[in-house]
Amino acid sequence: MKFPKQIKDYCKHCKKTTLQKATQLKTGTKRGALKRGSIQRARKRGLGRGVGNLGRWGSKPSKPKRSGFKGGSKMAAFKLTCSVCNKSKNLVLSRSRKVEMQ
Repeated sequence: MKFPKQIKDYCKHCKKTTLQKATQLKTGTKRGALKRGSIQRARKRGLGRGVGNLGRWGSKPSKPKRSGFKGGSKMAAFKLTCSVCNKSKNLVLSRSRKVEMQ
């Protein structure tokens, strides 16, 4: 999918259609939610701290390593920055295998 570097879009702060600069956001960045059963979530709840065996709480067995590339498509996310008021908003597009800025 080809996406332009600048597009005209409505800015809710200016309350008009303005020219907006697009930058692509990274995929796979850490989200706010922690997975259930994760060590990081248990640490945030205050578990696994203390004296004795509690310090070794939460170690998981190692998984076998995956071989090969899964491939497939990813959701493309862009940040649109208004050229007038310099405020930005996120725009998430549908799934595509390859995203290219033109």
